[in-house]
Amino acid sequence: MTSDWMGRRPLRRVERDPEAALPARTWPATLAPVAQLLADGLDLGAATILVGENGTGKSTLVEAVAGAYGLSPEGGSTGARHSTRISESVLAQSLRLVRRPGTTRWGYFLRAETMHGLFTYLEDHPGGGAEPVFHEQSHGESFLSMISTSRFERGGFFVLDEPEAGLSFTAQLTLVGVLHSMINSGEAQVLLATHSPIIAALPSARILELDENGMHERAWDELDLVDHYRRFLDQPDQYLRRVLDD
Repeated sequence: MTSDWMGRRPLRRVERDPEAALPARTWPATLAPVAQLLADGLDLGAATILVGENGTGKSTLVEAVAGAYGLSPEGGSTGARHSTRISESVLAQSLRLVRRPGTTRWGYFLRAETMHGLFTYLEDHPGGGAEPVFHEQSHGESFLSMISTSRFERGGFFVLDEPEAGLSFTAQLTLVGVLHSMINSGEAQVLLATHSPIIAALPSARILELDENGMHERAWDELDLVDHYRRFLDQPDQYLRRVLDD
């Protein structure tokens, strides 16, 4: 990694906008991790990974940070504008990003649940060079094709929401390799939410585990999701017995 990486990182921090009008008792400020970010802010490293159970606020946070950066809530670059149905929270409007002067404003947001709409938008608004016809590929193939395009070969801020959806074990490893190379280039910064212990193992990433009490910095082998996967693979019958009995 280049020695001047810290000065070339697009974002230093995410914090509450002093003029934010989001009431404390209004969703999503009622989620403990969101309330914590609004109260204390969040420093961003080269890679920041959010993990936690469904409903803890992972996607809400990454979506809001992407929106505050100027990225389309349904995915794409800083210039993309497409929408199928407005479902995002108003949190983005309550955030302020602390940027590093002179760094790029380019970024890209990949959101698993809106990839179909993004690919349609890209087909309707083709760029200058040849690229895959994403709709002719499987979900996993199209995702890997996307991160292999020139969009991910430049510096900027890259936000990914549950990128493991549709990816096989080996494809997830491929994604980790791509993200690691991007970060080591000294130009890219990554924020992602995941349920995958494979993607959470991205080297040098800062991992935050979200729960009903807030955000907690963890080492990879301290994560609940890593522990659960290990236990399940060791003794699947014990887990399945509980589900089948219920």
